Amino acid sequence: MATKKQLINIKGISEAKADKMIKASREMVNIGFTTAADVLMSRKDLITLSTGSTSLDELLKGGFETGSITELFGEFRTGKTQLCHQLCVTCQLPVDRGGGEGKALFIDTEGTFRPQRLVAIAERYGLDGDSVLDNVAFARAYNSEHQMQLLIQASAMMAESRYALVIVDSATALFRTDFSGRGELAARQQELAKFLRALTKMADEFGVAVVITNQMTANPDSGMFAKDPLQPIGGNIMAHASCTRLRLRKARGENRVMKVVDSPILPEAEAIYAITEQGITDEVN
Repeated sequence: MATKKQLINIKGISEAKADKMIKASREMVNIGFTTAADVLMSRKDLITLSTGSTSLDELLKGGFETGSITELFGEFRTGKTQLCHQLCVTCQLPVDRGGGEGKALFIDTEGTFRPQRLVAIAERYGLDGDSVLDNVAFARAYNSEHQMQLLIQASAMMAESRYALVIVDSATALFRTDFSGRGELAARQQELAKFLRALTKMADEFGVAVVITNQMTANPDSGMFAKDPLQPIGGNIMAHASCTRLRLRKARGENRVMKVVDSPILPEAEAIYAITEQGITDEVN
């Protein structure tokens, strides 16, 4: 729901008109209190999207939850983008196979999207590669403003067709380049917060699983004996916007480790998975 300030900024809408619009919308849509029982019933409609790995699905109690934001963060080559490619395929599967029976929408900010990976993963599930590719809407974002505009387009697309997944890989990269230096930190965080709010609204309105990837950087407040000298980018704004936060790290060979860092329903735990030609699988020896 737009604020009064946002409505007034639209050309042709006066303050009085904005008040009438807000009053009318509140009368049409129930945005007040409800009971916890009603919330529980609505949450039963949410589904999870399989990761392709039994161990990860068990860790996440079924997979990536729809209707909320899940953040994947970790260092280079820990499998963030590979997981995103995997979900683009599994979201198209029937619900009884761990899918969402819907399309995927992929916003790429770093040029890491590779459609041939989707074809390879599709073969594993017995899906037609061309059909899988046709069900993935792709856009490359070139700056943070463009990234925000793509979300507006995405909302229009979701109103017309069934989507199960939205991916932003990575959510923070363009904000870092567009707002560089400590002098622009406040502005960067403000714009990032707007983008994340829009994603939260999208997840809630359309019931899609929103998956965002995030990079890690040195923690300026950590000393030389700190347990972890790295931290995910975005600070508290990113931490509060993400419903579930998952950290990925390297293990032996092609194996990787996923750890639940923050979640309202999942306990802090970790599981091992592998990156293979056919996508994300269980640990390989």
